Amino acid sequence: MDWGALQAILGGVNKHSTSIGKIWLTVLFIFRVMILVVAAENVWGDEQQDFSCNTLQPGCKNVCYDEHFPLSHIRLWALQLIFVSTPALLVAMHVAFRRHKKKQECRLKKMDIEDLKMQRFHIEGPLWWTYTSSIFFRIIFEVAFIYIFYYIYRGYQMPRVVRCTAFPCPNTVDCFISRPTEKTVFTVFMLAVSGVCMFLNVLELSYLVIKFCTKKSRNINSLPIH
Repeated sequence: MDWGALQAILGGVNKHSTSIGKIWLTVLFIFRVMILVVAAENVWGDEQQDFSCNTLQPGCKNVCYDEHFPLSHIRLWALQLIFVSTPALLVAMHVAFRRHKKKQECRLKKMDIEDLKMQRFHIEGPLWWTYTSSIFFRIIFEVAFIYIFYYIYRGYQMPRVVRCTAFPCPNTVDCFISRPTEKTVFTVFMLAVSGVCMFLNVLELSYLVIKFCTKKSRNINSLPIH
């Protein structure tokens, strides 16, 4: 996957984000995308090849591996990152629409449109709803994938030995996973960072809601009393 393209898209959104949103994006790329690309793929690169069982029965090894690891950790994490990052595209599309609208207005008024490229849109009005909705969906996706991960792998610790009785295995077969401790460390790390990102999302959403309510309250209090 071209993570650079994703970074370029989210980088444009970052210019219109809050300070908490900028921290979230930094954590996402440094501690999730970079770790996934640089380190985690090497750790899980040989997972099926080095998955060994104490039988030579043809097909037994493949069946056992599929039973205990129906979806690769790397592919699940990559899918999680895609889903978590996708809501930010809503913000990017909204900003692009507003910028295009501004360009049309500037052309009609014969004003300079070069400054629009550097213009930062404040999170208010319709953009506030788009931005907060994107954060809400990011939280939902984070929670959903953490649950899916736990459901598929029956926990967060990589076992050293798994047992399989599925056909065509002749009996109860023991299968051994390569580097289980190292994989457990990476699993816990990736899930911990996912939790940090989820916390930042909740914090940013709370900040925006409180700011919105405070502004509404001030506007109501500033209304003249008849």
